[in-house]
Amino acid sequence: MSEQVRQMFGSIAEKYDLINTVLSFGIHHRWRKKAVKLSGAKPGHHVLDCATGTGDFAITFKKKVGPQGHVIGTDFSDAMIAPAPGKARKKGLDIQFEVADAMDLPFEEDRFDIASIAFGIRNVDDPVVCLREMARVVKPGGKVIVLEFGQAYGIMKVPFTLYSKYVMPTVGGWLSGNKHAYEYLPETSAKFPAGEKFLALMQESGGYSTQSYHTLQSGVAYIYVGTVAG
Repeated sequence: MSEQVRQMFGSIAEKYDLINTVLSFGIHHRWRKKAVKLSGAKPGHHVLDCATGTGDFAITFKKKVGPQGHVIGTDFSDAMIAPAPGKARKKGLDIQFEVADAMDLPFEEDRFDIASIAFGIRNVDDPVVCLREMARVVKPGGKVIVLEFGQAYGIMKVPFTLYSKYVMPTVGGWLSGNKHAYEYLPETSAKFPAGEKFLALMQESGGYSTQSYHTLQSGVAYIYVGTVAG
């Protein structure tokens, strides 16, 4: 599965930012800012952003931790991460980017204050292994932040279901040339454990003393906050 996902993201990397903004109406930027706020990131903190893609989450964190802080963004797709360094430089930000697998991070234990992953954990082969690895590289008492799509409920359920099934593949496929990718994304979101079910995965990983979630747009997305156990 990993290789298929890598190839898929590589095929849409060039227009990924544009399509994200069009399909989300730009709201994903607000979600990232809220996730950074919930992380408790402060100037001087060291942050690892896994599945960083084109670097948006890493950039948001870098603005918060400042010049005295340090941010590393990793992604297992070299095509996806390729635009990230240039994007950060244009904003005057010094961020380190490298290719790495979120299930096998090339960093020592207790290195970071925060580890994050946005819209990426549902694409790894084993989310529990990923959560365990992220906890491993974060200091005890530090935070792991997961921003991920879920399943909408209430007033958002029907419109979001229709939007995901029909609009997203059509518009995403037209803009990217890969309709399958924009069928895959909502399909995996619809099946991926959300809310309490995702917290159960965090508990299963054994890396956290506490875990909680914050709902966005009636379940369209969730922010999960895990405190790393000592």
